[in-house]
Amino acid sequence: MKTVGVIGGGQLARMMIPAAINLGLEIRVFAETEGEPASRAVTQVGDYRSVSEVAAFAHHVDVVTFDHEHVPTAVLEEIQSGGVAVCPSPQALSLTHNKIVMRESLAELGVPQPRWSVAEEKESYRDALAIVGGFPCVAKKPVGGYDGKGVRVITSWDEIEDWLAEGPVLLEEKVPFLRELALLSARRAGGEWVPWLPVETRQVDGVCSEVIAPAPGLPPEVSQKAHELSKRIAEGVGIVGVLAVEVFQLSDGSLLVNELAMRPHNSGHVFTELSVTSQFEQHLRAVADVPLGSTAFTSPVGVMVNLFGGIDSRSREEAWSAVPEAKIHDYGKSPREGRKVGHIVVVGESLERALSQAEAARSAIIPSR
Repeated sequence: MKTVGVIGGGQLARMMIPAAINLGLEIRVFAETEGEPASRAVTQVGDYRSVSEVAAFAHHVDVVTFDHEHVPTAVLEEIQSGGVAVCPSPQALSLTHNKIVMRESLAELGVPQPRWSVAEEKESYRDALAIVGGFPCVAKKPVGGYDGKGVRVITSWDEIEDWLAEGPVLLEEKVPFLRELALLSARRAGGEWVPWLPVETRQVDGVCSEVIAPAPGLPPEVSQKAHELSKRIAEGVGIVGVLAVEVFQLSDGSLLVNELAMRPHNSGHVFTELSVTSQFEQHLRAVADVPLGSTAFTSPVGVMVNLFGGIDSRSREEAWSAVPEAKIHDYGKSPREGRKVGHIVVVGESLERALSQAEAARSAIIPSR
């Protein structure tokens, strides 16, 4: 029995637990604090930035993987040098540590992406702005930031004066996209690569609210282009595990890469009910280096809606009464305004019906959303 160690005790680690059991894998979790969502599998609590603490955890597992991407590269390289497999590799994960590094690496791979530049020295601001087409443009903090945090659409330098005082800021053109898609796939160390069909993600205030699978009305040639793009990135960075590529779809069908995630991703939660193989099972298959599973859909369509704020047992029961088909995933997090605390998946024959049912279930749990 292989032992997989997961650094991070959040909801992604939590949802890997049943998948590991079904695959006959032992799973151990390194959490930052007690009582995190994956507490059922936590074997060590500590600081993921500490080489000694993470190395002690890695000593008892065959492969280390991740619930989040914040572990410093130096820590991961130390584990790897000690003979423990790190999946994805420290080199691959470094692309998610810094958005400027990600843009540079994608450029080296010849991957289509928005025009971008770096505002670093005040004297070069004008040149950096010209590269992205002027104001308005998108400004991003290179390090940190997620779910809309660390991202601003700006019309003047004054709007990011605080960021510029801290260091370089990534600028990107404001893309007139048709919609946002997520391309999920998984790859083993030997090169076996399997994708899911592209999904559409719908945002509210910069945070994913709904995911529609497969992306409605996506022409076959664009879907094929999406697979080729995803595979080029997976092979180019040598990913082992699940890779999520967030892209903008333009009106002419072209795709521009927005962000990368090298782990199971919020946009792939719908596959737990919709796909023969969930993203959590597939990720574990990849890092444990066993054959990947089928990504065929078990129903024509699926809808995932995120839950924010809080979930209680009464509201959950009301949702089940209203929509028996709804699969409610509770992350076990304490309530907090705006916090992502769970999600709902509904699959079926009709997109309109599945979306309506998912929204009805969400309204029963969080009426104000």
